[in-house]
Amino acid sequence: MAAGDQGGPHLSGVVQEFREFVLRGNLVDLAVAVVLGAAFGAVVTSLVSDIITPLIAALGGQPDFAALTFRIGDGVFRYGDFLNALLSFLIIAAVLFFFVVKPMNALLARAKFADEEPAAPAPDVQLLTEIRDLLRDGGPGDGSRAAPRAPVA
Repeated sequence: MAAGDQGGPHLSGVVQEFREFVLRGNLVDLAVAVVLGAAFGAVVTSLVSDIITPLIAALGGQPDFAALTFRIGDGVFRYGDFLNALLSFLIIAAVLFFFVVKPMNALLARAKFADEEPAAPAPDVQLLTEIRDLLRDGGPGDGSRAAPRAPVA
C-alpha cells in the first residue's frame, strides 16, 4: 500500500456513508427527542414526587409503602416497593395524560379544524350526485333524453 493510500475507495465510501447516516435528519431529530425526553422526564418525576405525592399523603395518609413486607421462611417479600413503583407509574401516566396528551390533542384538533378545507368530491362521486339529482328532479325537464356522458377515468 502506498503512503497516501489509507484503505482505498472502499474506506472512503464507508466513511461517506457513515457521514450521511450520522447527518441524516431523522437521527438528529431522534437525538434531540431523547435529550428533551430525559429533561422532561426529570420535570415530570419532580412534579410527581414533590407535588402530587405529598398531596396524596396530605389527603390519604402515608404515601410511602416501602415498609410493607411479609415473610415466608427466610425470604422477605417487599411488596411495598412494588406498590410504590406501581403507584408512581400510575401517577406519572395520569400527569402525562392530563397535562400533556389531552392539551396537545385539543390543540392539534383545533389547528386541524382551522386548516381543514372541504375537499372536492372525487369525479365518480360528482357523477353519482348528478345522477341522483336528475332522478330526484324527474330528468332533464324538457322530455328529451340527456346526451350520454364520456366515461370518467
